[in-house]
Amino acid sequence: MEAFLVSITSITLAEMGDRTQLLSLVLAARYRKPWPIMAGVLLATLASHGAAGALGRRFGAFLHPAALNIAVGVSMLAMALWALKSDRLGQEAVARPTEAFRATLVAFFIAEMGDKTQIATLALAAAYPNLLAVIAGSTCGMLLANAPVIFLGAAFADRLPLKALQRASFLLFIALGVLFILRGSFWPQSA
Repeated sequence: MEAFLVSITSITLAEMGDRTQLLSLVLAARYRKPWPIMAGVLLATLASHGAAGALGRRFGAFLHPAALNIAVGVSMLAMALWALKSDRLGQEAVARPTEAFRATLVAFFIAEMGDKTQIATLALAAAYPNLLAVIAGSTCGMLLANAPVIFLGAAFADRLPLKALQRASFLLFIALGVLFILRGSFWPQSA
């Protein structure tokens, strides 16, 4: 349960103001078909975060638990700094296919490559043995963060307190980073 809760919270906060959330806003404004866009986000996230989770799981299998916790902690501290960086919507993020679902699936999958939420999923999968809980949490987090933007469109974007959400995300990643570093440094590890 911890893996799911940490994943859903981390990813929801990390996604606030992220380029993929801005992409969701553009797709919602352009196509005005929220359900196909949500389906595209769901499938693109499952594919992207599933791959990241599998890679994180493989990476985590080669490390001693203490080293793994410290590596995850350091990556969470890096995520904290990255969370303070505002993403801007660029022209390269917008796909032009005619169908909302396909446009979302392709554009969202590409935009998610190397994104902070995908990297956070990789780190969480390396840290937690329950890969399905991590992927379920990260996918639910993406849907929680993107659903309001998709369903409420441009009107919601004007009211989203991005700076406050970035600060909250920063603090969450700092707390998680410190927790994992302490876990790796001081708490007894099971081999």
